Amino acid sequence: MPSAILTGHARLGRQMAVALAFAASAVISGCSGSSGYGGLGDYVWGGGDSSSSSSSGLSSTTGDAISPDLSGIDDSEPISKLYNNALDELNDRDFKSAAKGFGEVERQHPYSRWATRAILMQSYAHYQRNDYDEAVNAAKRFITLHPGHKDAPYAYYLIAVSHYEQINDVKRDQTAAANALASLDEISQRYPGTSYARDAEAKAVLARDHLAGKEMEVGRYYLRKQAHLAGINRFKTVVQTYQTTTHTPEALYRLTEAYLALGVRSEAQTAAAVLGHNYPNSDWYRDAYTLLTGQGLAPAENKSSWISQALNTINPF
Repeated sequence: MPSAILTGHARLGRQMAVALAFAASAVISGCSGSSGYGGLGDYVWGGGDSSSSSSSGLSSTTGDAISPDLSGIDDSEPISKLYNNALDELNDRDFKSAAKGFGEVERQHPYSRWATRAILMQSYAHYQRNDYDEAVNAAKRFITLHPGHKDAPYAYYLIAVSHYEQINDVKRDQTAAANALASLDEISQRYPGTSYARDAEAKAVLARDHLAGKEMEVGRYYLRKQAHLAGINRFKTVVQTYQTTTHTPEALYRLTEAYLALGVRSEAQTAAAVLGHNYPNSDWYRDAYTLLTGQGLAPAENKSSWISQALNTINPF
């Protein structure tokens, strides 16, 4: 997967996070209405939407930053000053100071409702400054302490995008991609039909493609070293686990190539036949066909082969 494509998708992830956290309250209200969940905008920005403010327990605003609903609370209380100062720093895009300020709210007033809000705001501030480990830690702390909170979906989302934006080139370690996929799938399972789930599903496509790309990279290396069985195991993973990715046609071709090299003609012919059935216009199929006919063979599917069984429900793209 070209790095430019990855960068583009990662940028989309950041844009959505920004939109969810910093959009005008009318946009946040619209998002909440469609998904059934709120967003960080309830804590940060407003637009004079009294219904949105009241639903989140916050008062109307002066300017952009929402002032906490301090009814019943003395305006001189340190907690309100700490929280609002952190909001001001967030507004000024001083994310390091904002994260520190929200951390002080949590540290000094751990059992207050402001601490609940401050934990998630810490996560967002850390995410904005690319301090992904701290963003994940704060979001996980929020989920542990407040698993049923209306903004728990957003905490899960911050965890997922923090992993997602650390996905490396396929030549490097893919732990971040694996963590991202697990986190994205968890969002889809926990909150189906929400805006978070829809975005997670779109990002999961890229994460899977990236993990498949890593398997292909290693498999090709083994073929170059004439370690055909090791290569076959990598291509097998692509076919069985990541068969809806863009790497499946090449994986089938490489299986044709590797099995021919080992003299396992039936499996080579099956790989080429399945490739031709699902991707008849693919260059990889033309190459596989040429490779077989060059040895006096033709594509022929063995229905009992693991290849045939693994791909009997594949949807060509």
